[in-house]
Amino acid sequence: MVIKNNKNYIPRSKWTIGQKAADKLTTFAGSWTFISLFAAFLIAWMVLNTSWLVFGEAWDEKPFILLNLILSCLAAVQAPVILMSQNRQAQRDRIKAEFDYRINKKAEREIQQVKRQLDRIENKIK
Repeated sequence: MVIKNNKNYIPRSKWTIGQKAADKLTTFAGSWTFISLFAAFLIAWMVLNTSWLVFGEAWDEKPFILLNLILSCLAAVQAPVILMSQNRQAQRDRIKAEFDYRINKKAEREIQQVKRQLDRIENKIK
């Protein structure tokens, strides 16, 4: 339902690798699967670092500075990728809105034509 001759329309087959990757990452990063896996990763990190039975000595002692660095890097990379995906979604929404507007204008013209014809028929009957 997209206008193919719209200057803003870019078919999915012509998206760059970065655009496709951004959409896939955004789809995964915005899911409960990601949240669950990430929570499991955080818990595992903290448990392994606080239990001396596994490694004897923690590689990232409290307050988990290395974990904080990893989280900061993840946020620094993930945020712009999500924004790129949102920008592309906004562009698709604008194209769909333009398409809907054109359809509505055409329907309005057709309704006006039908109304004029009904008015003519009514005038002939009187």
